[in-house]
Amino acid sequence: MTQMFTKDGKQIPLTAIAVGPCPIVQIKTPAKDGYAALQIGYGEAKAQNLTRPMAGHFANAGVKPLRVLREIRVESAEGFTVGQTLDSTLFQEGDRVDVTGVSKGRGFQGGIRRHNWRGGRMSHGSMFHRAIGSNSPGSGQSRLFKGKTLPGHMGHERVTLQNLEIVKVDTQNHILYVRGGVPGPDGGLVFVKGTAKTNRKKAVAK
Repeated sequence: MTQMFTKDGKQIPLTAIAVGPCPIVQIKTPAKDGYAALQIGYGEAKAQNLTRPMAGHFANAGVKPLRVLREIRVESAEGFTVGQTLDSTLFQEGDRVDVTGVSKGRGFQGGIRRHNWRGGRMSHGSMFHRAIGSNSPGSGQSRLFKGKTLPGHMGHERVTLQNLEIVKVDTQNHILYVRGGVPGPDGGLVFVKGTAKTNRKKAVAK
């Protein structure tokens, strides 16, 4: 993360995201595959680390070996060619995007940290501070209901933050500066696309 200041001195927290270049490795069409999609790659990979099928896949596309492959569904694949590069020029300042990534793993955590439990009294002699307490009815059902909040594994989940604003686009270095934070650690892999939400204009009642 980084920051910038506006002309009037306001501080804006930003996240710098490298968005390419991402070559198109494969184009899928409804006639052949049943749907339209673009398979893009990111990050250079060493040729000796590839399996023979993957090496042949990149050779047929005429692109260098890539570390990550992802599919993007499109309404129509017309106008795209294999080997074409997608980069930061697709975005403009002021655009709204959705960013998907894997959140940081926190390991096994208690219910107070994981689910914001209130906890018990911290006074001496209460004998109940951060424990689970009563779990389920002792008669009738006599079981835990589905969805009960309990201690367990926290984080390392697929998270999508929607409607984030692009404050600045560095087309020379292919970097997007997005307002706020995004899921995942520094250097983590994220997926950026145009937002699924629409900007609703507030109606002014007279």
